[in-house]
Amino acid sequence: MSITALSELKGFSRTIAELEWLLLVLVLLYYVTPTTDILDQWNMLLAMAIYAVFVISFRYSKLFTRETQWKLAVETWAIIFFITWCVYQTGGIDSPLINLYLLVIIFSALTLGKIVTLLEFALISAVYFYLAQSSFDQDGYSVLNFSEMAMAFAPYLLVAYLTSLLAADLKNARVGLEQLSGTDELTGLKNRRAFNNALEAETRKAVRYDRPFSILMMDSDDLKTVNDEFGHAVGDKLIITIAQVVQESLRKTDVLARYGGDEFVAILTETPEDEAIEAAERIRASVENTSFSSKGKRVSSTISIGVSCFSRDVNEEDGIMALADKKLYESKRKGKNSVSH
Repeated sequence: MSITALSELKGFSRTIAELEWLLLVLVLLYYVTPTTDILDQWNMLLAMAIYAVFVISFRYSKLFTRETQWKLAVETWAIIFFITWCVYQTGGIDSPLINLYLLVIIFSALTLGKIVTLLEFALISAVYFYLAQSSFDQDGYSVLNFSEMAMAFAPYLLVAYLTSLLAADLKNARVGLEQLSGTDELTGLKNRRAFNNALEAETRKAVRYDRPFSILMMDSDDLKTVNDEFGHAVGDKLIITIAQVVQESLRKTDVLARYGGDEFVAILTETPEDEAIEAAERIRASVENTSFSSKGKRVSSTISIGVSCFSRDVNEEDGIMALADKKLYESKRKGKNSVSH
């Protein structure tokens, strides 16, 4: 799970915790109001006590420390059952508490997605029409009274639909912003921030499952010369060309980023050092054999590469990056256009 997604789940978790306690306070205030009509006060009080115990044990015990969507879903289902019991005790569909269902619908639509929201809306609908059976018993079933109840329930459907649309729009906007914030404007590759997040995730996976991965630190050998001779526009085109060549030489599972200027870095997932060296040599040769024309002249470059591999000796993000950087400068000192490991 990405850091952004985990942070988002933690925010949703705090929100539902506040929602759970707000719901209990509202029901308690209704319970102590002198003019309220409650079918069985002891059952109502017992329901509040059970609900409070559930919230405390489920949210504050150490049994469920990891935040997940299923945990949030379970909590919303518990809220639905609690509201249903309170509504049943306080007048059925005529209960002032029936609008508490809107809290669940809104939260689910904004946080849990369309499928979960649809399932919860279906359950709330079934409960609503079940509680409305008293109207059928008194007047007999008819299309008219069924239509009246459907119209009374229509706002719940509209809230679920509109909130789901809003949630989808917000998600698309958030994804777009995340892509922009994690993308290098010139090359379209990941930027340093996005790369560091990917490296952290890959390191966790390597530690947990004891799987190797390698880092390639790459630097163009001739960008300054190209900038001086042809101008920065051509230099930018050279950076873009190198980025494309390197990307085409990697697998889809590998992560390539522009680390700054004419420097690139790649994570080769589940790749031991010998395979990483082969990949680095392939990239070096591809860049060396690539060129383009500008003002009637050929523009080309070579690339220097440093290789490091995750191991017991180099098992932290900073360590493996420092080693790759050290090996890169060894390639530079050897005369460029080379691979060091």
